[in-house]
Amino acid sequence: MEILAGRVLLRPSDPDVTTAFYRDVLGLAVYREFPGGTVFFLGGGFLEVSGRAGESTERTGVALWMQVRDITAAHKELADRGATIVREPRREPWGLDEMWVTDPDGVRIGIVEIPPEHPLRRDTRGD
Repeated sequence: MEILAGRVLLRPSDPDVTTAFYRDVLGLAVYREFPGGTVFFLGGGFLEVSGRAGESTERTGVALWMQVRDITAAHKELADRGATIVREPRREPWGLDEMWVTDPDGVRIGIVEIPPEHPLRRDTRGD
């Protein structure tokens, strides 16, 4: 199977509130808009906010992971924009700097900085 593109789909309880959160609070750029939905750039992928959650808004364990260049700057920016920060930035035992926020429906979003010395920053194919 050849995968040509992919995206994460969110079905929020309030599409207008969730779209505003990803656009105005997280500051994601809009890739395209269509009747009933918005698709945002999400690094090398896309995030689509469309439709509406059914009566049961039970979460399926989905979380988003977003890499940033500067977690301190991202923390300040998100706090200034009123994001719900559920965990302040800190260095994890696996060496990444992470913080966590939630969207209006409680979807957890990990904001991650990869420090310069971390193995993810090295090309180990030639080792």
